[in-house]
Amino acid sequence: MFGRRKKDAAEAATGETEQVEDLDPQSEASADEEGAPGRVNLPPAPRPDGPWDVSEVTRPAEGRVDLGGLFVPGVEGMELRVEVAGDAIVAATVVLQDSAVQLQAFAAPKKEGIWGEVREEIASGITKQGGVIDEVEGPLGWELRAQVPVQLPDGTGGVQVVRFIGVDGPRWFLRGVISGQGAVQPQAAGLLEQIFRDTVVVRGEGPMAPRDPIVLKLPEDAQMVPEGVKEESQAESRFSGGMGQLQRGPEITEVR
Repeated sequence: MFGRRKKDAAEAATGETEQVEDLDPQSEASADEEGAPGRVNLPPAPRPDGPWDVSEVTRPAEGRVDLGGLFVPGVEGMELRVEVAGDAIVAATVVLQDSAVQLQAFAAPKKEGIWGEVREEIASGITKQGGVIDEVEGPLGWELRAQVPVQLPDGTGGVQVVRFIGVDGPRWFLRGVISGQGAVQPQAAGLLEQIFRDTVVVRGEGPMAPRDPIVLKLPEDAQMVPEGVKEESQAESRFSGGMGQLQRGPEITEVR
């Protein structure tokens, strides 16, 4: 079952509009206050457990939803939502009960990873807004666990807890944003982490600038539900640092 709903593109899931400083994606890593060099972009690390490049998988569509730039594993009871920026579909969110993981893939340089630099940019953007960041080594490597100040629907202040995970692949970078109970209790996020690991990225052979989003498409068997039939159940992070700010637009929801 698919549902489409139009929201104001500048409206956040909690009803609050927030601005995140957009860093120059081509800028050099800057030195810190003591003059020490910034984080150096290293070659992509091995990925023995995924996520996978399409060249590494014999049957990428087997057990996965074909979104063009991503093949997303299908799990019983999940909702799969795709999100747009302008006219392009650029992210997918898997919702499982009270947790969710947003998946977004970007082009990356051929010989170096960008996750270390992106983590710095995300952390900087959140701390400037009064949030708290903890950089830890989790099940998927280095990640950010963030407490983000948000405005609740009743106008009072609150905190949204999210986890930013990421993996560098061959000429691409896959970012995940885990929210809900999977972020509050990371030990409860095993299935979401496995979905992230088993996702297949289709970068394509065409030229793309580093950090350009890899565009997705709707599944061929998508069925639309009238606007307003299904209400939002998960807040989404608006903090993407130098990766660009993903705005809300029409949504497609699949219930498997």
